Amino acid sequence: QVQLVESGGGLVQPGGSLRLSCTASGFTSDNYAIVWQRQVPGKKREGVSCIESTDGRTIYRDSVKGRFTISRDKSKNTVYLQMNSLEPEDTAVYYCVTDRVTIRTQCRMFTSKLLYEYSGQGTQVTVSS
Repeated sequence: QVQLVESGGGLVQPGGSLRLSCTASGFTSDNYAIVWQRQVPGKKREGVSCIESTDGRTIYRDSVKGRFTISRDKSKNTVYLQMNSLEPEDTAVYYCVTDRVTIRTQCRMFTSKLLYEYSGQGTQVTVSS
């Protein structure tokens, strides 16, 4: 059974940093791309970043470019999201997600795809003074 487990969220002041982790298990293939999404109450989830399994190519939404870094340690089946210079607008529940479609498409659908087959339970990130 596929499982994604996020950790690393918390309360941080504006300008601070957090590192989120997403540990995956149960995959029959290691060729899944992993996407980080976030959601605030009353709004749809939005894609934050994606990392491909084939060549490690990464993609970010415009508002986090230069502040967030996604990385992957295949030996640990873990994807990280390093978040620096955090802003109150980054406050959300962060989810790591994927599905079998990403084996073929990797991150090419990052800007249009919102629904994924597999999702973690989410980790809360709150940026506030």
